[in-house]
Amino acid sequence: MKRFATLAGLATLSAAAAAQSTVTLYGLLDMGVRHVRNGDASVTSLSSNGNNTSRFGVRGMEDLGDGLRVGFQLESGLTPDTGATSEATRFWNRRSTVSLIGPLGELRLGRDYTVTYLGFEDYDVWSDIGLSSVAKFDSSLGSGRDTGVRSDNQIVYFTPALSGFYGRLGFAPGEGVAGKKSIAGRAGFAAGPIDASLSYGRTTVAPVAGDDTFNTFNLGASYDFGPVKVSGYTTRSSFADLRIVNYYVGAQVPVGRGSVRASYLRSNPSGTTAAGIRTDADDAHQFALGYLYDLSRRTALYANVARVSNSGASAIAVDRNPVLAAGADSTGFEVGMRHSF
Repeated sequence: MKRFATLAGLATLSAAAAAQSTVTLYGLLDMGVRHVRNGDASVTSLSSNGNNTSRFGVRGMEDLGDGLRVGFQLESGLTPDTGATSEATRFWNRRSTVSLIGPLGELRLGRDYTVTYLGFEDYDVWSDIGLSSVAKFDSSLGSGRDTGVRSDNQIVYFTPALSGFYGRLGFAPGEGVAGKKSIAGRAGFAAGPIDASLSYGRTTVAPVAGDDTFNTFNLGASYDFGPVKVSGYTTRSSFADLRIVNYYVGAQVPVGRGSVRASYLRSNPSGTTAAGIRTDADDAHQFALGYLYDLSRRTALYANVARVSNSGASAIAVDRNPVLAAGADSTGFEVGMRHSF
C-alpha cells in the first residue's frame, strides 16, 4: 500500500511538472506553380513560399511561477519542391532564441528578425512573401550590412503593452564582424482597429569614403475599417552619399471564405555610388493583386500576380529567375496551396 501511494505521488508530481512545461513541433508547407517573365525571357516553375515561408520548428515554454516564464524557439526554412533547407550555411536559419518573459516584458536572445525589419513588414498585406515581397526594395546600398531581415547574436527587449503603447529595443554586438553590429528601437501604439509605429536602426559596416554607418528609419500604420483594412509605410535608408526612400500602400478586403489583397510600392533611390555613378534615375514601382481562399483553418489556396516596372539601372524582379536586364520590367503569376501543422 505504501509503495502504491509513493508511485501515485510521483505520478501526480510528474503530471504537475508536465502541465507547467510545453514543447510543440510545428511547420508549414507552401507549394505552387509560378510563371515569370523578365524582359523578353520567361520561365515556368514549381515554386515554394508563394503565400507563406515553408518551415518547420520546435518551441517550448516553462512556467517558473510568480509570473515568470522561459521560452525557446528553433526554426528552419526549407524549399519543399526540392526537399533542401533554405540556407546551406546554417540549419536553424530563421530563428534560434531563448526568452525570459514576465510582468516587465520579454528579454529575447539569439538569431531573430531585426526590430527595423518588422517596422515595415508588419504593415505589408503580403507579409513580405512571394512575388509581391517588399524586402527586395530594401537596399543595403552596397554597405554590406547583415541586419536587413534578421540578425545574429541579438538581444531584444519587448515592453509589455501599456494602454496600447509598446516598444522594442534591439542590440547586436557584431562580435568583430563588419555589417553585424547594430542597435535599433521601435515605439508604437496598437489598440482596436489602429496600429502605428516608428522605428530607427543603425548598423556598423566597413567604411566607404569615411562612412561606416548604415541608417534606416521606418514609419508605418494600419487601420481596420471592417469592410477593408488599409496599411502603409515609408522607409528611408542612407549610407555614405546614397539614399533610398520607399513608399507603400496596401489593402485587404474579406471576400467569402478568403480575402482579396492589393498593394502598390514605389522605390526612389538617390545619390552617387563610390564609382561616381548617379542613382537618381533608378526608380522602381510594384503593383500586386491576389486572392486567398481558406479551405480550412490550416489549409488555403491562393492566386497572385505582381509586376515591377524599372527605370534607369534598376533591375528589381518579382523572381530572379530568369535574369532581368537593367531597366526592363518583370511580371509574375502564381497559384498554390499552403498547409500548416
